[in-house]
Amino acid sequence: MNQIMDEAAIRRALTRISHEIIERNKGVENLVIIGIKTRGIYLARRIAERIEQIEGVAIPVGELDITLYRDDLSYKSQDKEPVVHGSNIPTDITGKRVILVDDVLYTGRTVRAGMDALMDAGRPQAIQLAVLIDRGHRELPIRPDFVGKNVPTSKAEKIVVSLIEVDQNDQVILTQKEN
Repeated sequence: MNQIMDEAAIRRALTRISHEIIERNKGVENLVIIGIKTRGIYLARRIAERIEQIEGVAIPVGELDITLYRDDLSYKSQDKEPVVHGSNIPTDITGKRVILVDDVLYTGRTVRAGMDALMDAGRPQAIQLAVLIDRGHRELPIRPDFVGKNVPTSKAEKIVVSLIEVDQNDQVILTQKEN
């Protein structure tokens, strides 16, 4: 078990991502930040708070549940029905620039499911991807626009993101997958 980021490193990464979002979008007009459940939501809220501190403008923040959009649903849920928590997008995203936020980017399948869910909610002008950790091993042609930290990993390793809102502490750990 190897700690990759502590609380301060996560805070700095999210502050940098917030500045990069403002810079790339030349301000915050027409921005909506949407986090993929579960940890992406808390990261999205933190980014929105930082942007508000920097720009003095509150950005709408939404929650996206991608459960029914996953392409591995039939493999995982042979015995039970998936639990859907529902999405909560507080504004119409049509014509808006959506920042989709997740904790770890791995194969790209979660992000693809997130984009499918967003397209069902409206037709954004653009979707940009912000992730705390990019660990590589993409199976789909998806690349993040904003990255907190690139962490090259092997497929035998696992990234565990802990956030205070869910896990009582902020840290990112690299560990070996259990066989």
